[in-house]
Amino acid sequence: MATIIPRWEWRTFGSSFGAADDALSKLASGSDPAESEELYLLSTDAANVKIRDGLMDIKVLREVDGAGLERWEPVMKHGFPLSAEDAVRVLDALGIQAPPQTRPAYELDEFLEELVRPSGVAREAEIEKRRTRFLVNGCMAELTEVMADGRSTRSAAIESEDASAVVEAVRGIGLEGYVNTSYPRGLRALLDDVPPRYAVIDMGTNSVKFHVGERGPDGSWRTVVDRSEMTRLGENLQEAGEISDAAIARTADAIAGMVDEARGLGVRAIAAVGTAGMRIARNSDDVIRTIHERTGITIEVIPGDEEGRLAYLAVQTGLGEQLGRLVVFDTGGGSSQFTFGEGSKVLERFSVDVGAVRYTERFGLDHEISPNVLREALGAISEDLSRLDDHPPPDVLVGMGGAVTNMTAVMLELATYQPGRIQGATLDRAEVDRQMELYRSRDADARRAIIGLQPKRAEVILAGACIVRTVMGKLGMTSLTVSDRGVRHGLLVDRFQT
Repeated sequence: MATIIPRWEWRTFGSSFGAADDALSKLASGSDPAESEELYLLSTDAANVKIRDGLMDIKVLREVDGAGLERWEPVMKHGFPLSAEDAVRVLDALGIQAPPQTRPAYELDEFLEELVRPSGVAREAEIEKRRTRFLVNGCMAELTEVMADGRSTRSAAIESEDASAVVEAVRGIGLEGYVNTSYPRGLRALLDDVPPRYAVIDMGTNSVKFHVGERGPDGSWRTVVDRSEMTRLGENLQEAGEISDAAIARTADAIAGMVDEARGLGVRAIAAVGTAGMRIARNSDDVIRTIHERTGITIEVIPGDEEGRLAYLAVQTGLGEQLGRLVVFDTGGGSSQFTFGEGSKVLERFSVDVGAVRYTERFGLDHEISPNVLREALGAISEDLSRLDDHPPPDVLVGMGGAVTNMTAVMLELATYQPGRIQGATLDRAEVDRQMELYRSRDADARRAIIGLQPKRAEVILAGACIVRTVMGKLGMTSLTVSDRGVRHGLLVDRFQT
């Protein structure tokens, strides 16, 4: 075999690759695809063993770097018959204990029948490929259509002797969030009909939300994980103008745990976005860099109207298409997003800097306060939400976000959060007023004893309730429909539905 220098490889599998599909298609256009029929012998993740063009082709995994790239070393590319010595080398790569040799050399059928199949270790997979090769950032790349046992998928791969060039190529083509998956792992998942899983992270001003969804053959989504961690990213942000080192560290720790969990669950890709706190912090680039260095994930800071679009999409997929005029609002720690539409059609969307953290700090709403202070806070929120003043009442108002879902859990007295009871529930104005008084008359420590309220949300829940009440009043609504879904659910559908 001619000397071949080991290359760092990155590969992913899937029916589509989101926004990167356009870039991949353009790069691959004009190149003549190569078709091949190959026989893979699948056993361990540490060896890629296949027969192509009559040659036994073996690569062995030698190293995995901090970015998740894998360095594969070609160790054999021999024709048949294989010598007994070479046959033992193949068996060793497959993790098969070599039996006593009965031949000086083996044709393919003899090798499989006498040495491989009796072991029961390796799985045979007949694969058809249609590969298109091109260059990305000086790296070899290929886009492949893969067919195995009547099942089909696609694979995108980039490789080079220079690991940093591979990382830059993956990022440049828009595939950074996708998880590196070798051919042995990808083919086993395809043959076993393993449903694809994807993870999304919504890094908000007050909490980081994490969701892993599994897509079924019919395109429907099953929740694998859905949770959040209060990291208070925006703590003192209004006053300082930047995110503190302590808040960055808390948030990076939370996201690192989420990324590790997602990879342990076998997700194909992770998408992560930052919202209001990241939009206004002057050191948001430092936050992005710190989190990337810690986790390998790049946070995409999205504008407010995009946040609103994703929230609207989450409602459409979670509650079904609503008839008539619909308003969806998502209130968080740093901002609130509003999307106006009719059915699936979005007519208007905007974001305002109205978030629970800001008013909590400004009016001391984490303490027991007087009715006068509450009225002052409501007046300030009303003034800041003046953009809603000219909008007529919608047919349906849908609220989402931690304030809305926590208030619903308090209303239902849920000692343990139950998404199925939260989703689609009705929260009326009288209940909001009742809870505002409940929180006003207690400090944060006393609020933590309230059944249904997340302890870490005790500081900001009164401000959140004030925002919800003001929105309902300005839009002339006596009740709202609660959506347990949020930006993360819309992001999942937007990035990974196809």
